Amino acid sequence: MKTVGIRREPQITEQASGDALTAGARFSESLSRLAPSTFIPKGVYRFKSHEAANKHQQDCLARGMGLLAAGRLRERIDEPAGNT
Repeated sequence: MKTVGIRREPQITEQASGDALTAGARFSESLSRLAPSTFIPKGVYRFKSHEAANKHQQDCLARGMGLLAAGRLRERIDEPAGNT
């Protein structure tokens, strides 16, 4: 096994650390960039079965991919002819 890098766990202290705050902000920003790509609206969902949950996930993904494709097509149509 090859080890790449070393991860050091931050110490728990009474006073907040600027480094820990910066790391938390970076982590939060990374997550916020991922959120729009899931196409699942925010909320709490309860399903009677795993099949129902999977169907909901697939429906949201299909709807989101359709909207994304339509937006890209609209951008292509609106683009001036010289910029191909």
